[in-house]
Amino acid sequence: MFLNHYEKIPWDALRYMVAEANYGGRVTDPNDRVTIMLVLEDFYCAEMLNKNHKMSPSGTYFVPSVGELDSYVSFVRDKLPLNDLTEIFGLHDNAEITSAIGTTNNMMAIALSLQGTTAAAAGGKSADDILREKAEDLLNKIPKNYDMDMAARLHPLCYEDSMNTVLQQELLRFNKLIDVVRTSLVNVGKAVKGEVPLTPELESVCTSLFNNIVPEVWHKRAYPSLKPLASWIVDFLERLEFMRKWVEGSAPKNWWISGFFFTQSFLTGAK
Repeated sequence: MFLNHYEKIPWDALRYMVAEANYGGRVTDPNDRVTIMLVLEDFYCAEMLNKNHKMSPSGTYFVPSVGELDSYVSFVRDKLPLNDLTEIFGLHDNAEITSAIGTTNNMMAIALSLQGTTAAAAGGKSADDILREKAEDLLNKIPKNYDMDMAARLHPLCYEDSMNTVLQQELLRFNKLIDVVRTSLVNVGKAVKGEVPLTPELESVCTSLFNNIVPEVWHKRAYPSLKPLASWIVDFLERLEFMRKWVEGSAPKNWWISGFFFTQSFLTGAK
């Protein structure tokens, strides 16, 4: 209708009709609608009428010549790459690396989930033996909870020192995480011995520990982290040690910003 009723192609009207009228009613976020408009500007424009107009920096993607439907089908099949290049999405080449890493991690996670856990492992140990030993080893590494009363006496809340408030907030969060980690490890040992029922949540913890993955129940109470289990435990213990030295001594001269549970709290206190 637009093409038949106007001497010149109304590009603005076409973009508005597609982005706002056709798709806009299904997109609730205004920023997403702006994104759609910007994307369409690359395709609903006068340059698209130029012969073999390039739509990407490398020229891999270009407008085919005018022809029949079969010519467009063969163009897509024979000319365009099988795997889309990142440039067509306006992304850097490193995005492909990130995508490949994510795909590999997902594939390995699926492979690990399909691996049997009842067969005897190397050295004659069963999966239950390995799981029990790992749970006991991790449990021995987890320190006691912080003494909040002692921390309050040594570092009282006062207007002159906002870092004391940050410290006590951090200790509360770390104590909750320590409780979750310790409780789940104790229950894993009991479940292997048959002393407690194996609930779906506990079974998920067992599977994660066996596959060297941080259990989801820990992630829910923990700070953001993408580390595997072994590295996560080392990082967790280093954070606890950082806080312990602060409690038993004084505020450090150099701050480990990424070691805080809630970094925003520290930045607010410092401000």
